[in-house]
Amino acid sequence: MLATHQTYTPKNGYSAPRSHPLWSVLPTSLILLLAITFGTSSYLHSQLLTLGQSIWNDYGMLRHAMQEPSCDVDFDVERRIAAQIARAEEQTTNSILPPRPPNPNSIRRSLEAQRLQCAERHQTYSHNQSLRQSSLLLVSYSKVESAVGGVAEMGLDAQKYLLVGIILLCALVGTLQHSHISLRAIRTRRDAQVSALFQVGANLLLLLSALHWRSVAMTSSDTATPWIHWFWIIGFSGLALAAIWQLLHRDRYLPVGGNWLGTLLTIPVYTYMALISGLYFLLAEHYEAGMAVQLIKMVKYADLYINVALYVWVGMLLKQTRLAHLLFDAIRPWKLAPELITIVVVLLAALPTAFTGASGIFLIAVGGLIYHEIRMSGARRPLAFAATAMSGSMGVVLNPCLMVVIIASLNKQVTTTQLFDTGHNVFILTAILFSAMVLLTRRSPLGCAPAREALPASLKALIPLLPYVAIATVSLIFFHIALNQSFNEFSAPTILPVTLIFLLAYDVWSCKRQPQKQAAASDQAPTVPTQGGFWQRMIAGTAESSIHIGALLMLMALSVVLGGVMERAGVMELFPTGFTSVWIAMTFLVAVLVLIGMFMEPYGAIILVSATIASIAYQSGIDPVHFWMVVLLAFELGYLTPPIALNQILTRQVVGDEEMDQTQAESQAGNTWWQRHERLVMPVTVMAIALLLVAYVPLALGN
Repeated sequence: MLATHQTYTPKNGYSAPRSHPLWSVLPTSLILLLAITFGTSSYLHSQLLTLGQSIWNDYGMLRHAMQEPSCDVDFDVERRIAAQIARAEEQTTNSILPPRPPNPNSIRRSLEAQRLQCAERHQTYSHNQSLRQSSLLLVSYSKVESAVGGVAEMGLDAQKYLLVGIILLCALVGTLQHSHISLRAIRTRRDAQVSALFQVGANLLLLLSALHWRSVAMTSSDTATPWIHWFWIIGFSGLALAAIWQLLHRDRYLPVGGNWLGTLLTIPVYTYMALISGLYFLLAEHYEAGMAVQLIKMVKYADLYINVALYVWVGMLLKQTRLAHLLFDAIRPWKLAPELITIVVVLLAALPTAFTGASGIFLIAVGGLIYHEIRMSGARRPLAFAATAMSGSMGVVLNPCLMVVIIASLNKQVTTTQLFDTGHNVFILTAILFSAMVLLTRRSPLGCAPAREALPASLKALIPLLPYVAIATVSLIFFHIALNQSFNEFSAPTILPVTLIFLLAYDVWSCKRQPQKQAAASDQAPTVPTQGGFWQRMIAGTAESSIHIGALLMLMALSVVLGGVMERAGVMELFPTGFTSVWIAMTFLVAVLVLIGMFMEPYGAIILVSATIASIAYQSGIDPVHFWMVVLLAFELGYLTPPIALNQILTRQVVGDEEMDQTQAESQAGNTWWQRHERLVMPVTVMAIALLLVAYVPLALGN
């Protein structure tokens, strides 16, 4: 599926970069680089305007060549007064109202003011012309500034096309490589054919909807964005053709056989969403364009969803470096017990989770490495699997997580500052609960190496990390000084990819400088990238990004559509609009939010909750910040809870099906119910306790 290592980790973890077809890499690279270019150009244009103003007073007036004013500064005031009086008398003669003689003094004052304004315009024009003719630097600078501004403006207009393009291109790559998110991986020919058959039906429904949407738009003379229709039509046509090709092309490397129940689990989750939504619009509303119209909601927030793609790219580039391995090298000298290393790894994972935007994105990026390191410490497979699945769940409340940014952009009742401030406390709570749960269920004595032995080795292991820290610091300083952009939740999607590209370049150079040492490190940890040049690793990271971006964004797109179906079908209207007790309201909301999290991806779920459920919470007297903290925790609990358990699925995909089978076999050998189901129960228990505490303790305290 998505990724694999070796032995007890996925089969392919990190291997030497192999060749990837340009058609699967070049378009994705171009779109991602354009997104970064447009974002950077906006920052640069703002700085150029500020710098221009500091060099030339009134640069806003001087930046463009002015047209000569058409007014006459030397007109005859008295003649115009006479003409206006004559016109006024003529109008009075033809009027049924009593005559009101014009006041010559008022007319004179008005004309004098007009002449003064005309003189000022001529003076401004002369000043503009004289400076632009005498200063070649001003003309050249204004041309550069205007060009950068044009790029920034073009970026705003192009966002929706970039989003649709990257969704459909990457989804095509995902379809051809059987990498869409499903409950179980494809194992037999029957699995592959049934999955392809259902994808054909889903993509044809999407194509039908896009065609009808274009027809409706053309009929209503809506030609504001005509090309967007063709993007959807061509994209869904390509997806349908790819699925048809897979249906007709038998995968000979797959064995025959398989049971039908297991086969249905291999159908991508987005396919089920598309079939449910498409059949609803066709049979219940007879509105063929329904699904395509619902996708407008996603396109409206194109910048946020493009950021998701950028975060995935960041994760895949990070995976191509040795940065995570070097960080773990600094922990290994302490020889922590498996449970302690599990706690350390999961807590350290919270920060990169915030930077990658969502727990699922983080799992795809470094979930395999986390599983590998936990298993290296001697931890049992179920614990390693549970910790990996939960590794991304605690960081979604920390700055600069994209989920929080989306919540604040859709709900004016809260700000990112409020949510992040409260999120720090929620993170501490979940960290304590997870640590306590791991320690209470430990099966080996706790212990670590003496500080006098571990500390020197640990400090020595930190030395190779210093260049990475220096490069990242220089990158942040450059953006802060040159572009006046501090690192925050809004600038992170632009700054992080640029920083990772430089880190990757240094990593390649460092590996070439010390080939023997790096080869030894690679032998100890198969997931450590040590081979391949800069372009090879960039291509490998971008190719893997294409797969994951397609899987995630298609799931997000159809989740938005399914949310629209629930709203249009009146499902949300079945819920009460108010409660007499805030406790009853919170209980109801917690149950509903967990259910939504079990079946929808985070961004589509946030859009649905913002449009429907949020108002119920506000009307019931629940503080908006409190409510959205509950939402985030409820969603994370839903992503860990069957029947779908999205984070469990992603963990399976990054560690491999073989390792998953071994984990289940090891679990069945347990003596207690908890031991047999630890992989699923531990993360669910931790998040459930955290959710209940966050939901009800503030109510009990009256906050």
